[in-house]
Amino acid sequence: MPLTYLLFAVATLVTFGLCLGLGSVMVPISEWRTSQIIFGVRLPRVICAGLVGASLSISGAAMQGLLKNPLADGTTLGVSAGASVGAVAAIALGITIPGLPFAGTTIFASLFAFLSLAVILALSYRLDRGLSTDTIILIGVIFSMFAASITSVLITYAGEKAKNIVHWTLGSLASQSYANMWLLLVTGAVFGGILLLHAKELNAFAVGEENARNVGVSVWRVKLTVLIAVSIQIGVCVSVSGSIGFVGLVVPHMVRMITGPNHKRLMPGAIFGGAIFLMLCDLAARTLFSPRELPIGVVTSLVGAVLFIRIFFAKRTVK
Repeated sequence: MPLTYLLFAVATLVTFGLCLGLGSVMVPISEWRTSQIIFGVRLPRVICAGLVGASLSISGAAMQGLLKNPLADGTTLGVSAGASVGAVAAIALGITIPGLPFAGTTIFASLFAFLSLAVILALSYRLDRGLSTDTIILIGVIFSMFAASITSVLITYAGEKAKNIVHWTLGSLASQSYANMWLLLVTGAVFGGILLLHAKELNAFAVGEENARNVGVSVWRVKLTVLIAVSIQIGVCVSVSGSIGFVGLVVPHMVRMITGPNHKRLMPGAIFGGAIFLMLCDLAARTLFSPRELPIGVVTSLVGAVLFIRIFFAKRTVK
């Protein structure tokens, strides 16, 4: 297994170098050290793409284990939709913090992610005090629809900002900064680390909640901890890159085919896999129709849908 992680690391570094060097303007390796394009534009963008992909992927792997649902990812809870409402509201209302132009969007997205989680858990607890998986998924889907309608209303009355908001909701990693990079890095290290520390409990949940309870897992505490960690990571990712789908859904399935279902191996692999997947999708988004740029959410949806169908049929054939 250490060899597998070594290969993952090498693939990540190769992908990173490829994405750093390729673009609408080709920069020879000999000029990288003095190139403003590399250090001012591409480096923070590629690193942010890798960090967002890693965060969404490990969140999806954790959600699939926690909810024992192969179709679950970080957006299943409705937290992503809630974070989008906060970010869109901040953009539409022009909410900023002096000296930190994007901080308003980040704070609002994270705040609404928290509020969304609180509402979803409160409603789920009201219906089912055991916070069963089916109840959380059902409330999450309903909340996502509700949040999407609010986002549509905000876009309708956003005036001249509507075009920028629509582009943002499709996902974009353009104009990334080193501040965003550090925000993603710290958030991923803290809350991704929390998810990694709960790998053993997630293995128990993957068999079933009753099994987890029988082996001594504090079901309610672990579920709440994982849900909070996932929601915070998603809130920060949405504030930085907009809504990007399929990363948390497809990548864990692809990595699972290599590492197996054990979360102690799956989640570290998902970090590498998510980073590689989103860096390559971002590269495709900015080079396929250069100088025009595709929204990265469109690329991930197109690639993710094809890959997921392929994985689905492969598993059905094996069965």
